[in-house]
Amino acid sequence: MSVATSGPISLKPADFASSAEVRWCPGCGDYSILATMKRVLAKLGSDRSKTVFVSGIGCSSRFPYYMNTYGFHSIHGRAPTIATGLKLARPELDVWIITGDGDALSIGGNHFIHMLRRNVDAKIILFNNRIYGLTKGQYSPTSLKDQKTKSSPMGSPDYPIRPISMALGAEASFAARTVDSDVRHMESVFERAAKHVGSAFIEVYQNCVIFNDGAYAYAADKAIKAEHTVYLEHGKPLVFGKDSDKGIRLNGLQPEVVSLKDVKADDLLIHDEKAADPTLAFLLSRLRHPEFPEPMGVFRAVEYSRYSELVGQQIKAAVAKKGEGDLQSLLRSNETWTVE
Repeated sequence: MSVATSGPISLKPADFASSAEVRWCPGCGDYSILATMKRVLAKLGSDRSKTVFVSGIGCSSRFPYYMNTYGFHSIHGRAPTIATGLKLARPELDVWIITGDGDALSIGGNHFIHMLRRNVDAKIILFNNRIYGLTKGQYSPTSLKDQKTKSSPMGSPDYPIRPISMALGAEASFAARTVDSDVRHMESVFERAAKHVGSAFIEVYQNCVIFNDGAYAYAADKAIKAEHTVYLEHGKPLVFGKDSDKGIRLNGLQPEVVSLKDVKADDLLIHDEKAADPTLAFLLSRLRHPEFPEPMGVFRAVEYSRYSELVGQQIKAAVAKKGEGDLQSLLRSNETWTVE
């Protein structure tokens, strides 16, 4: 666990770096995510003594060691449970969860969806490299169907989970996607997540240079990504392409790619991240390369009651009705109790 002390009012990114040696493979996308997080926290003037990173198990889960904040390297898939308890006990803390596609969506899938539906005021960054990297290259919940890996030499027979779709299905109040190579965009998404009131989920397309290199080349390569990604902006039509000459519109309930030579921008689908109903955001989460450009940015950003607020209200109501409890008296009392 990294132990933090209060720093000066004005901090630099380097002030958020711990003394631990960063040990990821050369070229790993994790490095850019780590560097971006330090910049964002410095920009926001975050208090290191009130910032906590909680991780599970995986390559990404080394993250807390590299931050000069408080941190907790927990167990496989259970980071959301520890973060939830921490946020309930210490609601004034800024809590971040660092996880991977295997950690969050396989053994941790249950905890992942329940944290989002409760709207716990913590931020989840999911490093999605579509592979198990730490255990040397088995296919993960987000690996593509028929993908050949060490554990699926004939191709994965599973259909992949779509993390944004899963988050929206769990009623996430904030859901976004970015890619490790686009550091400016990643920084803006992290900053928005940090300021969001409630749970914030960010999927980062992250390259595993050893076991799944180039999985997101279509979204990362500057020469071609404009043709294969569409950047979401609230209140604006979905336009993409190197020359901004293509768009996405709805044909009934089906999205379709159209040329702006044939249709007007007014005919295109307009992005609304603040819609109370996440139906359109969910539709966007289903767009997948190569049939469609993949959306990058904020899919949904709404506010509703947070878990800590609701639980706090229940505690106050119970105390007002029955008075302050005495845990020690309870533990030292009879071995049986009558519940009325």
